[in-house]
Amino acid sequence: MAEVNIYDKANELEQTLRESEEYNKIKEQYEKVNANPETKQLFDEFREVQLELQTKQMQGEEISELDIARAQKSAQEIEQNDTIAELMQAEQAMSQLIQDLNRVIMRPLEDIYGSLEENQEG
Repeated sequence: MAEVNIYDKANELEQTLRESEEYNKIKEQYEKVNANPETKQLFDEFREVQLELQTKQMQGEEISELDIARAQKSAQEIEQNDTIAELMQAEQAMSQLIQDLNRVIMRPLEDIYGSLEENQEG
């Protein structure tokens, strides 16, 4: 039996993702966001607020009401921008695809642990 290089397969999967409709939709929408200076600024500010909140959360810092209000205001502003809203929808579709792929990748471990649980029950 020929040895399979799992990293070669992972690189093939990466290339396939780059060719996917989901990836290309994100790329197209991101280019549209960046083509308009006002939209780009709005999106950059939203990402900055999100990153600050994530950093505080990861470091165990308290998230203030001001932080929350700022995040909500930023989210409302981007929801009103159709170009950014379409980018966010494209990101959600890609995220769903990656979750689906993760479930497939985890099946071998689920098979092992599932059968161990079945063996213990019997």
